[in-house]
Amino acid sequence: MTNPKNPTPSPTQPRRRNLAAVKNDTLRTTRKAKEPKQPDLDGETHTVLRFTPWAWAKLQFFCHHGDTEIGGFGVTSDDDLLLIEDFITVRQRTSSVSVAFDDDAVADFFEAQVDAGRRPEQFARYWCHTHPGHSPIPSSVDEETFHRVFGRCDWSVMFILARGGRTYARLRFAIGPTGDLLIPVTVDYSTQFRGSEHAAWEEEYNANILPIRDHRSMFGAADLGDRDWDWDALPFDHLDPTIEAELIQHFEDMAFNEDTLEDNEVVL
Repeated sequence: MTNPKNPTPSPTQPRRRNLAAVKNDTLRTTRKAKEPKQPDLDGETHTVLRFTPWAWAKLQFFCHHGDTEIGGFGVTSDDDLLLIEDFITVRQRTSSVSVAFDDDAVADFFEAQVDAGRRPEQFARYWCHTHPGHSPIPSSVDEETFHRVFGRCDWSVMFILARGGRTYARLRFAIGPTGDLLIPVTVDYSTQFRGSEHAAWEEEYNANILPIRDHRSMFGAADLGDRDWDWDALPFDHLDPTIEAELIQHFEDMAFNEDTLEDNEVVL
């Protein structure tokens, strides 16, 4: 049976659509994914997610610049959808356990990418975000978002960079023989790349990243949200990965306070 293809947008279609329409076309999900398979790193061929050194440097800059999660979109090469050339953020409220994108900012980002001549699969398939600790394991919020927001895409990738340096990348197929696949990540130094742009990255960070300081702590005291938690000092390095994930999720479930979100925000 021939797989269905995505419809081609009409050239007369209005340039600006509301975010609900964009989500219906490219992002929203109602499907539960299968358990991912481990990548075969010993095989002769395998799918590898690659970052240009410039995109990787920018992602690392955002990961280490503050004490919260940071979310954004990976933008790929025109002729190689497994090569991320840029990491772009939008206006968002962030905490140590979540990010909330502003709907209008997402719509503006999509419109700007279309105006730049890019196709949706170049800018609306990679959800990249950071974790402020050592573990890149997706939280329940991460999993729910990936199911809800990206599940109707023919394919999509959830990528997580932990401040400790570990990464997590999962490729999901929603058509044909659907399923998930964990894929390795590397920096491709064979590509052309420019030098770092700390001043521009600092400006983007200050414009888009709005840390939440009043989320509830695991003890239920809102004023503890201002405390500078040293996530890297938590004794997770020697734990079994399954136990580590359960502990981190336990902290996240008690720390996240949905009441701090404002209107026209989506939790990611």
